[in-house]
Amino acid sequence: MKISAMDWLGLTTLILVTVTIFAAMDLAFNWIFYLTVLGQVSLVVTVYKVLRDDYTTEKTFKDFYEDKPMPGN
Repeated sequence: MKISAMDWLGLTTLILVTVTIFAAMDLAFNWIFYLTVLGQVSLVVTVYKVLRDDYTTEKTFKDFYEDKPMPGN
């Protein structure tokens, strides 16, 4: 099963939010440390996957945001 770049992003977010919750709950240091290391590795993999993702679009910077039209367009 191939994990998409957005799946990696969701997994990384979940891991790093869990680290924050564990730190706030004063959990044992070794759990927080290993989860932080896993989160950092996951972050590097996520950045790699997002940058190497085969995604193309016809949009340019001139299109700006589609949900808020530019004045004069």
